[in-house]
Amino acid sequence: MNSKNNMMCDLETGVCGSAGDEDMEMIDFNQPKKAIELYYVTDPICSHCWALEPVLRRFEEQYGDHFTVHTVMGGLLEKWGDGPVDPANGIGQPSDVAGHWREVGEYTRMPIDGSLWYDNPIHSSYPPSIVFKVIQKQNEALARVFLRRVREAVFAFNQNIAEHSILVDIVNKLGLDGEAIVKEAEQPSGQQLLNEDFVLAAKLGARGFPTIIMINEENKGVKIVGSRPLEYYVAGLKQVLDSSTLQPGQQPALSSLLEKEKLLFSKEIEVMYDLEKTEINEFIKKELTANSYQVKEILGETYFVKQ
Repeated sequence: MNSKNNMMCDLETGVCGSAGDEDMEMIDFNQPKKAIELYYVTDPICSHCWALEPVLRRFEEQYGDHFTVHTVMGGLLEKWGDGPVDPANGIGQPSDVAGHWREVGEYTRMPIDGSLWYDNPIHSSYPPSIVFKVIQKQNEALARVFLRRVREAVFAFNQNIAEHSILVDIVNKLGLDGEAIVKEAEQPSGQQLLNEDFVLAAKLGARGFPTIIMINEENKGVKIVGSRPLEYYVAGLKQVLDSSTLQPGQQPALSSLLEKEKLLFSKEIEVMYDLEKTEINEFIKKELTANSYQVKEILGETYFVKQ
């Protein structure tokens, strides 16, 4: 305010003091929003990445306005060779993975079958990773839907997602040309796309999966390795935003969430809405119309599919 106020009021404009040059002007009182880049380093056959999906979905739904997600493929399994691929964890041959997967599924309640490791083992996680990269070039959102679908296929429904025909079918169901995209992924240019992600993952210092890295505009960030509770990711976001408080957004209505996701396991709904397993059936009946969904069961876990 000017210390020398004009004591005379203008009869025409009704202004006491200086009106300025504009009769009407827009004023923005919002603080500039800090841009956070979130890098999610993962792999289609990472069991703990599958286990993280309920928490990561809620984190994005409630705090996603603060960051932009970049999904980075890390290359968990190039191929099986003569020697062990992960001797530290006792993984020397495909059948060694089955027990580990089932253990993760039972502990986290994100269902994992794993028996394909005995009779039709995945030879490499690179084929679905490269298909992801090819789709990502065209459409980031569809690439992430593809990643979800291949994880459903391999973990819950025991399909070998390294096989050409399985990948084609999944891509076709996204409304894309599956044969063309999978063939493109099988070219040397597809491997180059994946190699670029490997370089980025190394630059970010990601050595295990899942790894979440959040970086602010000052190029400072936090790295969270492993599948962690929601509070870890919120605390990390607060740190990179340099904010002691962070107001979460409202969870989406279950009807909207199911419309978007098409399939949700009970654990995912429990995490999103702070429910106990015993409360699920009543919650579903209250939130969804009877003809809008189907209830199914796999490996002792309930899941819900949009009709």
